[in-house]
Amino acid sequence: MKNDSTDPRSSSTFYERYHTLEEIYDWINRTAQDNPRTVKVILIGSSYEKRPLYVLKLSFNDRPNRKAMWIDCGIHAREWISPAFCMWFVHHSLSFYQQNSEITRILDSMDVYVLPVMNPDGYKYTWTTRRWWRKNRSISKSGFCVGVDLNRNFDVDWVKGSSQNPCEEINCGPFPESEPETQAVANFLRRHKDTVQLYITIHSYSQMLIFPYSYTFDQAENHNDLMVQEAAQRIKRYYRNTYTYGPGAAILYPCSGGSDDWAYKLGIKYSFTFELQDRGEYGFLLPPSHISGACNEALLAVKTVAVKVLEKTQAPANDHTI
Repeated sequence: MKNDSTDPRSSSTFYERYHTLEEIYDWINRTAQDNPRTVKVILIGSSYEKRPLYVLKLSFNDRPNRKAMWIDCGIHAREWISPAFCMWFVHHSLSFYQQNSEITRILDSMDVYVLPVMNPDGYKYTWTTRRWWRKNRSISKSGFCVGVDLNRNFDVDWVKGSSQNPCEEINCGPFPESEPETQAVANFLRRHKDTVQLYITIHSYSQMLIFPYSYTFDQAENHNDLMVQEAAQRIKRYYRNTYTYGPGAAILYPCSGGSDDWAYKLGIKYSFTFELQDRGEYGFLLPPSHISGACNEALLAVKTVAVKVLEKTQAPANDHTI
């Protein structure tokens, strides 16, 4: 990335602050302009209030039959550390390619799709009106209540463990993929299901590394492959922070319509939800001073998991678990 003294992104503190939706859009466009060979902006759809859903595609070579990973952030509006991580990840990838061995191996081996803000309407609303808002901003037919929980709106065991009451925080919507944000992501992943091998969705808080299933207590087919103990152990070793890991239903609570379960059912057999800092002291109001720590922990987990997926998919004889 260019080091322009007039560009606020040249300061490391830029990534240690939370940014408005407009600032994130500007960052997306400028990042692509500054890195035309490696970064492409893809418009995958628009939100209920017609805000664009931009995906950044990081691609460092044009080898045929390249696989890919997907990271989405900001599905829940109030979880500000989530979009901050997507920005952190892109910045790290562009800054440390050919310097950090893990990120270099990942970017040499696969493309990376990053959706920094999946719920732009809700995110905007948390900056202007109600900081604790979770859902998107679609208006129900009754007109009394607003918003659908996008992480209950995917078409996987839909309705169970959620609510069809539009006034509830876990409102799953009137039908699966009723929301344009959900539909845009689902359509994109359906089109790319043969290349996307790794799905990661970033949430907060509670410091958990979660994998399928959340809608049932049944184990996923490749349950042992999904055990992310190495990622949790590395976070503990390097950052002295504890992350719980396991299937969502077992370590959190049963719920349906989640994006990770849906991606897994689609055929993306390495699918994860990362819940970032903290464990409740600040919760959704994680101070900016904690951004670097939270993002570095998540970055280590993403790199650990991605490298293990590469080992699994490129060298089938390797039986290490993630």
